[in-house]
Amino acid sequence: MKSHMVWFLFLVSFLSVFPAPSESMVRHYKFNVVMKNMTKLCSSKPTVTVNGRYPGPTIYAREDDTLLIKVVNHVKYNISVHWHGVRQVRTGWADGPAYITQCPIQPGQVYTYNYTLTGQRGTLWWHAHILWLRATVYGAIVILPKRGVPYPFPKPDHEKVIVLGEWWKSDTENVINEALKSGLAPNVSDSHMINGRPGLAKNCPSDQGYKLSVEKGKTYLLRLVNAALNEEMFFKVAGHLFTVVEVDACYVKPFKTDTILIAPGQTTNVLLTASKSAGKYLVTASPFMDAPIAVDNATATATLHYSGTLSSSPTILTLPPPQNATSVANNFTKSLRSLNSKKYPALVPTTIDHHLFFTVGLGLNSCPSCKAGNGSRVVASINNVTFIMPQTALLPAHYFNISGVFTTDFPKNPPHVFNYSGGSVTNMATETGTRLYKLPYNATVQLVLQDTGFIAPENHPIHLHGFNFFEVGRGLGNFNAKKDPNNFNLVDPVERNTIGVPSGGWVVIRFRADNPGVWFMHCHLEVHTTWGLKMAFLVENGKGPNQSILPPPKDFPKC
Repeated sequence: MKSHMVWFLFLVSFLSVFPAPSESMVRHYKFNVVMKNMTKLCSSKPTVTVNGRYPGPTIYAREDDTLLIKVVNHVKYNISVHWHGVRQVRTGWADGPAYITQCPIQPGQVYTYNYTLTGQRGTLWWHAHILWLRATVYGAIVILPKRGVPYPFPKPDHEKVIVLGEWWKSDTENVINEALKSGLAPNVSDSHMINGRPGLAKNCPSDQGYKLSVEKGKTYLLRLVNAALNEEMFFKVAGHLFTVVEVDACYVKPFKTDTILIAPGQTTNVLLTASKSAGKYLVTASPFMDAPIAVDNATATATLHYSGTLSSSPTILTLPPPQNATSVANNFTKSLRSLNSKKYPALVPTTIDHHLFFTVGLGLNSCPSCKAGNGSRVVASINNVTFIMPQTALLPAHYFNISGVFTTDFPKNPPHVFNYSGGSVTNMATETGTRLYKLPYNATVQLVLQDTGFIAPENHPIHLHGFNFFEVGRGLGNFNAKKDPNNFNLVDPVERNTIGVPSGGWVVIRFRADNPGVWFMHCHLEVHTTWGLKMAFLVENGKGPNQSILPPPKDFPKC
């Protein structure tokens, strides 16, 4: 009897240390925000980093795990961190955009982000969400399925994280501050990056590209993140095809392609099989821009290196798509469909409570001190409203009923009807304000995002915090409310958190407002966010016990 009791106590102790496969875990991370001297392109500069690393550390977790991430600010800048694509169900206090859901973490201060990865699995990412600090403060989030739950595609032999970015030789805060002073666009980056390395850089032979090591016959899951500030990217590997299986941590119907299109803020998971016998194969990350807008035209390079291949072996080359390869971009975008299986259904709202129509684009406002801009400043807006960042964060203002911080009169339609995607407009001035759009809990929303031709039509990757949404339609020109809905895909539209509004065109998304709080929506081209292409939704509490915002944590930063 005694031996049975000893065995029972041992078993209880064992299970308390090693949780059952179905149990979620609490995972702890510490982010020290520190300056680190970095040398890229044969030029050095002090760089804001997390834990002295660029890119920053990858967070690993499983679906339904809870993360406690302690951020300690050791630099002179205020800091905040956004967990891009994490739903943050009822935990908007941990979402991260400065002055939207929180006051920033001031120099010398600490804040622990506490949130649960509720019902999510796949690749997401994290980045600074204040000033232009996300130029170097970013990293991947890998959310594995629950233990015992397989991928809905063939299990890969290995997994690799690949993060694309941009690099400026200059201090990026100086770059944007000089641009704001002049009223003009900021200087473009000096190079694109693949996992923090530019590859074959001009005039700097010491730069080494990232090496992706593979074995013949093995299949690799590549987890791609576009952390670039301002540029959409094409991604290719010479002589190899990808099978796309996921975007923005949502499974898709698998399809093959030789070129990935990925906008700032987006993530894409692809399978790559090392089908060659040996060799070195060029990997390229190059910009996509089909409008007359200046971009960094440098192509970042890396090598896919088969085991056993000599480093002196010649690299098999590939040409990236032309910078304005709209057809390549469209072919990729049109191939995306939700998996829509029994286990992973596409729950597209079919009845709509709020029909919204938002124009997105640029404008010009008066700026007498902007001599380089001839007395004008380039701005950006949604429905002709250039968003003004508040001095008090919006979520605390809403939660504690602090008046005078924002209004809830954001327009549901443009103030003027005109030929949005073309034609000449004499007045390109915008209104300004901190205006939100209020939604009742669980309301269904259809939102038309329409690009405008002010200054120049341009692709805008729009990111919505706190929600995933479904892209039910897209097209060129002006959205036609009578004809275009006839072609909507309400069966298996792709589900995302960041969507590209096509240059000179429109996209329609649908979502259910089932997450109470204040949720930022903005262009993920950082220059456009700086110029004011942003707004926020205020989603009211529901009546149920789990339909209200949780109270703020005790260490919540103060403004």
